[in-house]
Amino acid sequence: MKIGDKVSFLSDTGGGIIAGFRGKDIVLVEDADGFQIPTSIKDVVLVSSEDYSTSRVVSAKQQAPAPAPEGKSIRAMMAVDDEEEGWDTPDEVDLSKEVTFKAPVEERKGGNQLSCYLAFVPINIKEMTTTRFEVYIVNDCNYYIHYAYMVAEGASWTLHAHGEVEPNTQLYIEEIGREDLNDLLKIGFQLMAYKREKPFALKPTVEAQFRLDPVKFYKLHTFRDTPYFDTPALLYTIVENDKAARPLVVDAKQLKDSMYKTAETEKPAESETDSYVRRYDNGSKGNPFVTKRRGDEDVVVIDLHADALLDTTAGMSHADILNYQLGKFREALEQYKNKKGQKLVFIHGKGEGILRHAIVNALNYQYKKYQYQDASFQEYGYGATQITIR
Repeated sequence: MKIGDKVSFLSDTGGGIIAGFRGKDIVLVEDADGFQIPTSIKDVVLVSSEDYSTSRVVSAKQQAPAPAPEGKSIRAMMAVDDEEEGWDTPDEVDLSKEVTFKAPVEERKGGNQLSCYLAFVPINIKEMTTTRFEVYIVNDCNYYIHYAYMVAEGASWTLHAHGEVEPNTQLYIEEIGREDLNDLLKIGFQLMAYKREKPFALKPTVEAQFRLDPVKFYKLHTFRDTPYFDTPALLYTIVENDKAARPLVVDAKQLKDSMYKTAETEKPAESETDSYVRRYDNGSKGNPFVTKRRGDEDVVVIDLHADALLDTTAGMSHADILNYQLGKFREALEQYKNKKGQKLVFIHGKGEGILRHAIVNALNYQYKKYQYQDASFQEYGYGATQITIR
């Protein structure tokens, strides 16, 4: 027996807790009222043992499990007594599962007008002659942008990339070198803007086209600091403040109407010796020959544009259209080959220069005796060649 043990009396009812000892045979039993009753050690029986000594308390604390270290998993804390788990067992995470949590999109003040750019960022700005470039699409507005990025070869377009760009972010598309620039000379974008889980002002679909200038990729000063990248970048505007980039592909009908207006405002007073018919005033599909009166001579104007020659080009390849245009060119030369001094003006357009190159090549090798030069810009604009029959 020891101090703190609970005992009962053998010869009487009751009991208490051992408060101390007197000699070897007497134990002091403290009852519920706090009185200590000297009792022979033979007249008490042990009911329960409670050790409140200092050594007992220290020993118990040393044996108790330590609190869970900061940063340990809940499973480890719950498995304190499990030797297999232990404190060093980390949580098991299935890395194959897709992370579905996304932070809510933060909108910025003044970001409800569409602004989007195509950016070329040099990987090594200090080595401009050899560096490669990272291509990004920059969405500088509060709208999600679904984009289609296309490149053109002649009149045909090829989808280069497509996807979605989150608001106020930059999306990496690809890495290119200077050897790739010739394949990206003519670029087109189509954009659709929207917001998620909130009402928004409907924006029209954006369509923009522009051309890359490969020379700019060799000049350091064309790469400028922007708020979107840590290094200088070359930006091409797709849309800015809801206004799409001005396309470089000119609509033939709009150009024609513009030429009419300019010619009418600058048209000199007509006289009996200086009157002429403008090149689109007569003629018909498949018969593009138009006669103009210039002073005392007639000038035959032949429009070789495909839309002037054909009702439709459906089903025709570029080679088919070119061969048809060259056929009309040869037909005109054959018709006037015996009329010495006759001037013929062929309207081929500026375009990619393919038709003009084919005409000049034919004149240099098949019709060497004919003199040719660029036609009057004032009368025909760019893209016309005048030939004199010799």
